[in-house]
Parts: sequence; C-alpha cells; structure tokens
Amino acid sequence: MGDFYETFDDDAVLAAKELEITLTSRSMGKGDRVPLAGVPVHALDNYLARLIKKGHKVAICEQLSDPATSKGLVDRDVVRIVTPGTILESALLDQKTNNYLAAVSEHNGMAGLAYVDITTGEFLATELASGSLPLELERIDAAEVLVPDTGGPPVWADGWNGGGGSSYELTTVDSRDFRPDQARQALLAHFGILTLESFGCEGMELAVSAAGAIVEYLARTQKAAKLQLANLSIYSTGTFMALDTQTRRNLELFSAGRNDSKQLSLLAALDRTKTPMGGRLLRQWLGQPLLDLPELEQRLDAVDHFYLDGLKRASAITSLGKVSDLERIVGRIVSGTVAPRELIALKDGLSSVPSLREMLDSPGLDWLRAQLTPLPDVCSLIEESIAPDPVGAVG
Repeated sequence: MGDFYETFDDDAVLAAKELEITLTSRSMGKGDRVPLAGVPVHALDNYLARLIKKGHKVAICEQLSDPATSKGLVDRDVVRIVTPGTILESALLDQKTNNYLAAVSEHNGMAGLAYVDITTGEFLATELASGSLPLELERIDAAEVLVPDTGGPPVWADGWNGGGGSSYELTTVDSRDFRPDQARQALLAHFGILTLESFGCEGMELAVSAAGAIVEYLARTQKAAKLQLANLSIYSTGTFMALDTQTRRNLELFSAGRNDSKQLSLLAALDRTKTPMGGRLLRQWLGQPLLDLPELEQRLDAVDHFYLDGLKRASAITSLGKVSDLERIVGRIVSGTVAPRELIALKDGLSSVPSLREMLDSPGLDWLRAQLTPLPDVCSLIEESIAPDPVGAVG
C-alpha cells in the first residue's frame, strides 16, 4: 500500500522465497506479529514477471480511498488477478507474440475451443474432434488453458509440454461456467446483443461453452479493468493446413537446433516486419498455412504490388517504422492502464494511415485499403491534450 505492494502471512513467506526479498513482520497488538514482505510500486512489473513465470497467480489490491480524507480504515479491494493468460503489462509481453488465454469444452469425442488475446481484443472459437485438439493448442501456443473442474486433468493435457518448447498453465474453473445456457448468456451480456447469429455460432454449443467460460473468467480476474474484446470470430480448422509436432520441428518454424534457438528459426529468417502487429501476424501465418486459394491470391497480389515498385516499398517501410503497437495501446486505453507517451505513439501511428492508403492504389487492393481508416479527429485531440514529450500517468 502507498509506495509498496505488501503481502502478509503465508503469502509473505512465499513471496520472500520466490522473489528473494526481505521477510519482516508487523505488530498486530497484544504481542502478535504477522509476516510481511513488500515490493516497490515502481518495480511491480519486474516482480510480477518472476511470479508468473514460476506458475503463480497474483491478486493485486489497491487503496480505493484517500488515506488523508478517510475516517477509520482505508477502503481496499482486489482490482485484478494476474494470470499467465491475462497479462496486460507491456514489459511482461513479447511484442511479436500473442498472449492467448484459451478454454476447452468437450463432449462425446468433440471439443469446443475458444481463445482470446486481451491485449489486442482478438477473440476466436471453433469446434473440432477431440483428437485434433492437441495440434490446435500447439498452433495457438496459449499461455493458459481453462478447463472445467470435473474429474482430473483431460487426457490431452497429461504431461503436456508441446513440441518445440511450447507449454501452458492448465487452470480449472467452476464447471458451471461451461454450461451452454450460462455461457451463452455471458456472451450476450458482454457484447450487449440478443442473439449469437451475427457471430455465426448459434447451435455450436461446445464453441459457445468455451467462449462463454472465457468471458466469465475475465469478469472475475479483471475486476476493475474494462476489456474491449473484438466480436467473436468463428473459424474452421479445415481452412488451414494441419502441421503436427514433428513437422513443425523439422521445418524449424519457430525454433531450431538442439537448443531450440529462436534466432535460427524460419520465422527469424523471414521476419522483416516493422511493427509488432505485423510480427504477430507473420507468426500466425507461418503456423497456419492457408488452404484457401482466393485468399492466398489476395496476399500474393499485395506482395506483388510492393515487390514491383521499389519506391512505394521504401516509402511503406519508412511509414510503418513510425507505427507503434496500436492494438495493445488501444487495449490499454480501454483497461485504463495507458501511459501518456503511448497516446503520443498512437497519434504518430494514426498519422501514417493516409500516406499508407495512397500507396495501395492498385484496383485489386481495394480490400486492403478499406481496412485503413484515417482518424484525424483522434490525432487532433491527442495533439491538443498531451505534450509532445509527456511524463507521468494518465488520470
């Protein structure tokens, strides 16, 4: 509290051991003392990262009232629970890798799989045979997977450590979160809609069950943080080529050599992206090769457009070099954790949109140009409200 985040009792003993910090104690009166360990507020990200990597979940409690004006005890409450799949802090994330929270619902040999990256808002779900589940989980490389607390761990999770070094935290939650009716209602309430028809998942009970369980979990863990999830997208695994563990290793897509070096992988050789968003997208494309010929042709048309025009290519590279991680900045705006300098970065990135649109002047690239919408009002608002070289925090 105040300038420190403090832990007490057994939590203090555990924190002192795991973080290698001093364990002290505080008087509780009548000769009683309670174990105490704390970390400075400004160093929270560093200590959070260490706890998460060791498999712990961290509840963050904040003072909700001003000690100077409060009468009696200061109001405090848990504002957020940080888990491997719900990390928001940029310092704890790999810029060019998504951090997915997934959920799995199974019945009669079929499975519903949903996953979300709360830093970008990406939210997807599908249904597939249970036997195909391990491959799909390896592809998305989730940081945390939710399953209902019925019985022991699922068969597919027994001793799981995905080939290529991927692994995830398996979290059991109340099985009622996976009930189709409750999960459906959670989705309807979150998105403020009356039907799931627009998402294309009406009648897909297992996919809805998994997606709804994610929404319920986020509501419990991200208590004070508002999350902006994109509309739920339903996809088919048949749209992509399935690559088993051995194939991924042989192709050295994301790691190579005896030490599974990322620097020697195919991704490292190909990645010349200028933005974190582009890096994440390239990683997704490598991990799920398209089988849809028309969409493949679209991608190749865009590549051809810049490959054949060196001036436009150089100009695009320069413009994209000014673009920060807009997806995650928007996520932090919604959650209330954005810094002023990130808002300046947002303005600078949005300012590049008009010039990028002008470069997409081939008739076959209308689909790509339509995805770039200039937002001059937002740029002006940020420019008028925040100094070019800001310090401090928003609020």
